[in-house]
Parts: sequence; structure tokens; C-alpha cells
Amino acid sequence: MIGETADRLARQVAFIAEVDRLKTVLRNTRLTDGSRAENSAEHSWHLALMAVLLAEHAPPDVDISHAVRLLLVHDIVEIDAGDTDCYDADGYATKAAREQSAAARLFGLLPPEQAAEFRALWEEFEACSTAEAQYANALDRLQPMLLVRHVTHRDWSLRATTREQVLQRMAPVEHGAPGLWPIVTGIIEEAFTTGRTGRID
Repeated sequence: MIGETADRLARQVAFIAEVDRLKTVLRNTRLTDGSRAENSAEHSWHLALMAVLLAEHAPPDVDISHAVRLLLVHDIVEIDAGDTDCYDADGYATKAAREQSAAARLFGLLPPEQAAEFRALWEEFEACSTAEAQYANALDRLQPMLLVRHVTHRDWSLRATTREQVLQRMAPVEHGAPGLWPIVTGIIEEAFTTGRTGRID
């Protein structure tokens, strides 16, 4: 029993050390002050905080604590698979396979029942199969848009060149957190009526 406990703890600690690497995975989105790119660990933390803060705007059947668990796990696969830019068609062609392989390795570091639990949380998020996953996915789409809109080091601009591009990308917000959809439509309207579109960085 002592040996089993020691092995379990060793696997948990190994996982903790490994997921520290998520802090090195850089995203396309920059911090609002423009000083550097956001990393995926910061992104996950920001989303978890948003899930709690914006709970009153979530659909009434959403278990917020479960949504937070989904958000804390959802990007761990990027340690191996990297962050795939939302407008990278070639990257999206291989994204699912890369992330499945990453999930097997990374969650496989954990004790078996925790490996299954974490893998199930990640798969639930990816499948958008529950109200919690839909809310979590909504926040995952909204957060980068909020960072872009509240940039302080330059004039803000959406990267997309058509409303349809943005609406398609942001559709999970309308379905998973309809109470937050007016934020999205407001930013889109502002961007396309003021010419704040098409910026690459």
C-alpha cells in the first residue's frame, strides 16, 4: 500500500512538472499592453476566472465549477500539439490527430483513474457535448476578442476581413453563453463601421 501511494504521488508530481511547459506555449493573441504574446497557461487561468466572474450570464443549467475544470484542462494538449491559429487551415487539418496523440501521452502520466478523468474532461470540452462545455467554449472564443478590443499599445483591430469570418468563429458564444452575445455583436459592429479590420498582428 505504501508503495502504491508513493507511486501514485510520483505520477501526480510528474504531471505537475510536465504541465509547467504550458507556460511556454505562445498564442497569437498578445497581452493588452502589447509587451508579449499570451501563453496558453495564462489563457486557461483567464478563462477559469471568467467562468466564475460571468456566471450570472451563463445559461441557468450550467455547473460553473465543472466548467472551470474543463477550462483548466482544455489546452494541456498544446504542450505537445502547439496552439493552432484560428485562421490556419493547414494547421486545422492535422489539429485533431496531434491533440489526440498529445492527450494520450500527457494524461497518461497520471494515475489511471485520474488519467481517465482528465481525458474525459478534455474530450467533453472538445465535443461541446454538455451545457458546461458549451459555456466553456464560448468563453474560449470570447477571451481573445476581449484582449484585442482592450489593447492599450495601439489602435485595436480584428484580424478578420469579413463579418462572416468573425460570426462563424464566434458562433459558440451565441449558443453557449447567449447572455454574452451582445458583447460580440457590439465589437463586430464597431470594428466594421470604423474600419478596424484586417490587422495581422
